[in-house]
Formats: sequence, structure tokens, C-alpha cells
Amino acid sequence: MLWYLSSCASRILLNANTLKMRLDNNALPSTRPRGQRGRKSSRRRFIALFAAAGMGLIPGVRAADAAWLDIENRIQYGYYTEDGRSLRNLMEPLVSGDQRDRLRSYYTGLLAYRLTLLATAEPAATGGKPPADSNKAEARQMTERCVASLDHALELQSDFADALALRSACLGRLAERNSWKASLAASRSSAQIHKALQLAPKNPRVLLLDAVANYEHSRLLGGEGRDSCGRLQRAVAAFEAERTDVDQVPGWGAAEAYVWLARCYLSRDDALAARDALERALLIAPPFAEARRLLARITSD
Repeated sequence: MLWYLSSCASRILLNANTLKMRLDNNALPSTRPRGQRGRKSSRRRFIALFAAAGMGLIPGVRAADAAWLDIENRIQYGYYTEDGRSLRNLMEPLVSGDQRDRLRSYYTGLLAYRLTLLATAEPAATGGKPPADSNKAEARQMTERCVASLDHALELQSDFADALALRSACLGRLAERNSWKASLAASRSSAQIHKALQLAPKNPRVLLLDAVANYEHSRLLGGEGRDSCGRLQRAVAAFEAERTDVDQVPGWGAAEAYVWLARCYLSRDDALAARDALERALLIAPPFAEARRLLARITSD
């Protein structure tokens, strides 16, 4: 596995000039302050390996897609490692770029969604403390930015299924955070995911976000999420199928699908199946902090 990643990393470095040219006019800065650039060389190496693995490095991947997959991997790495500062550093260059690019608007929405999730992390991810008021304010702001960014992406391409599904997820968060908007946001969220499923019934990210919404809704109603487990299993299967066709933008979500499936298994007291799902998630994304916490909780019982 390490040999494969090293080989992939070598190939991505050969394409570095291509990526630089694609981002030349709207280059994204380092996600670390200058004073830290000389540190954590192993972390830098892992980012390169993670990006290489995530992109697949198949010659058929277009340069423009490779550039956006690089951005996606930086967002995902910051989310997996729960590094809010590095994610915030990505926001300004994304929002200040060419607004005619649907993927720029999409990834701005994804970045805002990731920041929302970190700001509303469960107590286990924050040392047992509930989210601070500042985190709640950031979550509200990022949720609204997510919706607005995806609105723009959909203005550029109305049948963009990935954007519809992600917008549905952000509207769902908005319904949770703004009681006076809850009814309207929830209704719009349901309509958006329904349209996304009609447009792309086999898209793994659409299936994942639909299953997550269903799972969280069932938990609010006190259910065990049995139907959601089936939906998450279908999402996982779709991700496995997609991995055979790596020329895919967006391409995120496989590790998250396994983590959500593990959560669903745990709600059914199936620790063995949950452990297997978490181990698969960590094979895809080794630094995924949430997966590591859940796995530690299982193995300590």
C-alpha cells in the first residue's frame, strides 16, 4: 500500500506544473502560517500521498479536474484532521476567484459545509464540551454561505446533482439552526434531495447525503435507523463502484460513508460490523479523527 502511494505521489509531482498553471490566476496560499512552513514535514508528505491516492492519478484525468481534486483533497484533509484554521484559510481565495466556474462555487459550498460540521461537532470531538457561542455563530454563518454558494453553482448548471444534494444537506442544517426558517428550509431540503436522486440515482454523494438525512431524522424520532442502514449500504456500494472510475469530480465521500454506516451499525448494537466499516474508512482516509474516536470507543468496551 505504501509503495503504491509513493508511486502515486511521484506521478502527481510530475503534474505539479500543470496544476500550478490551472490555479495561476487564483492561486490558493499555504494552509499554514509562514512560521509553521518548516515544520511537520511528515504531515506535508502525507498530504501529497493523500492527494495522490484521492486523485487516482490516471492519465485520463483532465488538468482542470486534477486542479479541483487537489482543492477537494485539501478540504477533506482539513476536515479529517479537524483543522478549522487551515479550512478557513482556504475560504478567501475560493470566493474571490472566477465566479463563472460552477466547481468553484460547489467547492466553496463544500468548504462551508465542512466548517459547519466542525463548528457543531459532538462533545466527544470537543473534549466533552458543548459548542461555544462563537462556534454556533460560525456554524450559522457557514451554513448560510453553503446555501448561497450552491445557489450560484445551480444558477450556472441547474441539473448539477452533486450541488443539489449538498444544498439539501446545508438547508437541513439551516433548519436546525434557525427555528423561524425551519419549516421552509426543511421543505426545500427535501425537494432538493428528491430532485438530485431523480437526476443521478447512482451518484454516491447523492445517496450518502440522502441516507445521512434519513438517519438523523430517524434518530430524532427515536428510531434505530434500520432503513438508513440499508441506504448507507447502497451509498457505500456506489462509492466502491465509483472508485473503478477515478475520473470523477467531485469525488469525496467514501470514507464518510463508511463512518456513517458504522454509526448506524452501532445504533443496532452491531459492534463487529461497525468496527469493520471504520477500518475500511481508515484505509481510505487514515487521518480521519472521527473514525479513530469511534474505533477506540468500540475497542475499549
